[in-house]
Amino acid sequence: MVIATELCALSEYRIYPGNGKLMIRRDAKPIFLGSSKAYSLTMQRKKAAKLVWTQAWRRLHKKGLSETTTKKRTRRTNKVQRAVVGASLEEIHKRASQKSEVRAAQREAALKEVKARKASNKAKSGSSGRKSSSKKTAAPKQFQKVPKHMGGSGKRGGTQR
Repeated sequence: MVIATELCALSEYRIYPGNGKLMIRRDAKPIFLGSSKAYSLTMQRKKAAKLVWTQAWRRLHKKGLSETTTKKRTRRTNKVQRAVVGASLEEIHKRASQKSEVRAAQREAALKEVKARKASNKAKSGSSGRKSSSKKTAAPKQFQKVPKHMGGSGKRGGTQR
């Protein structure tokens, strides 16, 4: 069985038969009001959108729409490869495609080269022995400690309220 219900002009709640008031406006438009509260507020010419408990306010402030909302589309980020300072894009691709053994061999060769360079530098500096030995024995300069400024003086130790 279907019950004929009306909608309150202010709150937009359902009004079941035997409840509410029917008011006829000056322009001969019938207005159904569900409660004395709705009637009173309509007589005071209050706007339904400014009353928090009305459906008009809820619609205006997007309340209770969680089940009807559609899923927002998210933008997928695109990966872009760029050249790094000191290495072009082609070099990066070459290194990525190289096997790990080749890279390990290159690393070892570079380490051997660095060690050889150090050894040659040591041999050169070893010929001028006196200058280098005096530098090694000289102790590094000690920094003088500066006392902390604790602020204030007296018993309180710098904490004032």
